[in-house]
Amino acid sequence: MTDAPFDAVLSVRDLTVSLPKEMERLHAVEGISFDLRRGEILCIIGESGSGKSVTASTVMGLLPPVMRPSGGSILFNGTDLLTMPERQRRALRGKSLSMIFQDPLSALNPLMTVGAQIDEVLVAHGWTDRAKRDAKVLELLGEVGLPDPPLMRLQYPFRLSGGQRQRVMIAIALALDPEVLIADEPTTALDVTTQAQILELIRAIQRRKGMSVMFITHDFGVVADIADRVIVMEKGHLVEQGPAAQVLTAPTHPYTRRLIAAVPRLRDTDRAAETEAPVVLQVEGLHKTYRSAGSFFGKPREVQAVKDVSFTLRRGQTLGVVGESGSGKSSMGRILMKLTPADEGRILLDGTDILPLTEAQMRPFRPRIQMVFQDPYASLNPRQTVGTSLTVGPVAQGMARAEARRKAQAILAQVGLDPAAYDRFPHEFSGGQRQRVGIARALMFDPEIIVADEAVSALDVSIQAQILELLARVQAERHLALVFITHDLRVASQICDEVLVMHRGAVVEAGPPARIFRDPQQAYTRQLVEAIPGSHWESAA
Repeated sequence: MTDAPFDAVLSVRDLTVSLPKEMERLHAVEGISFDLRRGEILCIIGESGSGKSVTASTVMGLLPPVMRPSGGSILFNGTDLLTMPERQRRALRGKSLSMIFQDPLSALNPLMTVGAQIDEVLVAHGWTDRAKRDAKVLELLGEVGLPDPPLMRLQYPFRLSGGQRQRVMIAIALALDPEVLIADEPTTALDVTTQAQILELIRAIQRRKGMSVMFITHDFGVVADIADRVIVMEKGHLVEQGPAAQVLTAPTHPYTRRLIAAVPRLRDTDRAAETEAPVVLQVEGLHKTYRSAGSFFGKPREVQAVKDVSFTLRRGQTLGVVGESGSGKSSMGRILMKLTPADEGRILLDGTDILPLTEAQMRPFRPRIQMVFQDPYASLNPRQTVGTSLTVGPVAQGMARAEARRKAQAILAQVGLDPAAYDRFPHEFSGGQRQRVGIARALMFDPEIIVADEAVSALDVSIQAQILELLARVQAERHLALVFITHDLRVASQICDEVLVMHRGAVVEAGPPARIFRDPQQAYTRQLVEAIPGSHWESAA
């Protein structure tokens, strides 16, 4: 066992965490050792299942009951956290060791205002003076860049955007000026500009307060932007570690090289446009305004979610739709699927305007345009087998059950899953496998068009690359048209023939991806491109 460096605030030595016996491997992490030094940002990177989050949860003492440390030590300022009494450890949690979670909406209490949730941390650690607590809450909300702290403290989490909720989580984590901040995938599902703001916020606060940060991610672009040193984990083992510049430019382990190769990059050239392919979807002058009723204290509110959007989609073409959260991307996708009504415009599906059709009139058209959702776990019924989820739609459209079963098993094989997956439940699959099930469900109808709404945004870069490759292969085999909605410009550059850049409901720039991203004409597009994580590392590579 190597000695910890003199400036290490946290030293992990030969840590092993056991898994339940029925799992596919014995240990979540096995024999890992590393140090977190004072005032540095240490990134832990790896795919889902590599042990990143388990390592963080073990440091915080937040492992689920079915998992337990079975070997090693975690020294915090020289004291082993694993042998410390729980009462003493609880006193450290939040005060000396603090954590930002991946999904702020599930981590925040929906029934408490954000101010009350920050105040709760202060009360738990002995702040009895109400006036001091109120002042601290306002100070923290201001420190993390939230507007109008006196008003913001009275808001509930559901009223905030994803980026604002993440800032609230950071405020809670910083409430007691911890020595160590653990950030577990805090920017994964955020758009590029919000992600850049959160990364800059964490970096600025870390420098100002001299904190040590353990930052967990699966994106080497984020590593390039924020890390001082890097640890690479694979299936519970630490396979590489070193200074960020060294690991990014001269990785020694094949797994690290594979992860770096999977990071999507902006293309320099565009594919030849298919101008002769038949048009399958023509959208003209699409408008959608959301209106909320006024309250006793407030005026009615209107938001133009989609504003005069028009485009043409040809068979075999991939149209990318990019922009920040709130730009109108997903609203447009839901309107195309007729899940949300539009106020005006036309959606011509093979020449038929489907916008004014009733649900009964739309029924024959439904199989021709299908959707792949962002969260496959939420979009699959957890009480139904995969086979039921795949066949219920076609059977409702008149297909015989036996035929639907045969087709489902064939399509499962086509998307890279064992046909035996037919009889399994969604919780038995990984995130990438569930997304393959989502794609299989869309293919069951032999659609002409697939609308993919953030279909790879929450996946590891290597799994993301596999899903993108699968979509490209299926598209080529079936000559499908694809509307690909994403906030990741690198992904859009890789797979799209044309790109629409949306801002506040309107298309502000459109064209082939290489021109749009390498030579943007609009200030908003330039802002998006500049916010791409690791863009300086990519240009230097």
